Amino acid sequence: MNKAMIFNIQKFSLHDGPGIRTTVFFKGCPLTCLWCHNPESQNIRQEMLYDREKCVMCGMCAKVCPHTAIINVDNSMVTELEKCNFCGACVIYCIPGARETAGAEYTVQEVVGEVLKDRVFYEESDGGVTLSGGEPLVQIDFAEELLQSLKEEGIHTAVDTCGAVPFEDLERAATYTDLFLYDLKLTDDAIHKEFTGASNQDIIENLKKLTQIHDNIHLRMPIIEGVNAESSHIERTIELIEGLNIKQVDLLPYHAIARHKYNKLGREYAESRMQVPSQEAMRQFRDMLAKKGYRQGGRNS
Repeated sequence: MNKAMIFNIQKFSLHDGPGIRTTVFFKGCPLTCLWCHNPESQNIRQEMLYDREKCVMCGMCAKVCPHTAIINVDNSMVTELEKCNFCGACVIYCIPGARETAGAEYTVQEVVGEVLKDRVFYEESDGGVTLSGGEPLVQIDFAEELLQSLKEEGIHTAVDTCGAVPFEDLERAATYTDLFLYDLKLTDDAIHKEFTGASNQDIIENLKKLTQIHDNIHLRMPIIEGVNAESSHIERTIELIEGLNIKQVDLLPYHAIARHKYNKLGREYAESRMQVPSQEAMRQFRDMLAKKGYRQGGRNS
């Protein structure tokens, strides 16, 4: 029986494909983008999030932990992950809500049962279910079975992918996927490595191959001042995708809404290297794409 590590099943999502959707967020990703909005998705294993600002240092979490995995270090209740089995006792007994776990194992049947509770909303809005992450195709056996099960139920399916997976996995998913939301972050390979930790060569080649076997692909491009908010980036992207079967390009302006998640994970957030692009720049970039005939959907594509 296929199981997957999932960290959220988000109902009434409006930004991950058409209509009202349920987005299933998978853990695990081959990229480590500095601006990642879901840093808890990068590691495929379960993680513990700890909000130091909410913690009142009552010590209840340490008292109820059956594995003595929580200790006081410099006035912070630190979890020793090698001892923790993520039983959730510390989360349940934390009255201020300073602790939460990221990730739980699901079967395909459990996910299908959960998302089908909202079938009526999909039908009324032409919505459906989107697989996101992280990178959902890192857990391809589960993703393929889930997509197939959803199609058998008549549910519209979408896959949000960074493209940094074997093309064979994209092929497997394509059979049961109505819409691909394909992320293209940077066209320059060296800069892509600097900000995401990986090359973009396979991502670009996979995009080209995917357009040959699938006719509904929306390109998604984060726009980040200090990283890629330049007209030259848009020009290179247009040059890259001209001739490919891509009709819609969604520009997603950077925001720092996930800063607090990095704090909870005990990770540094590289905020000084990234800023929100100006509205003027975003208008310029959208005009460049419109002149080339690309439809644009923003965050509501």
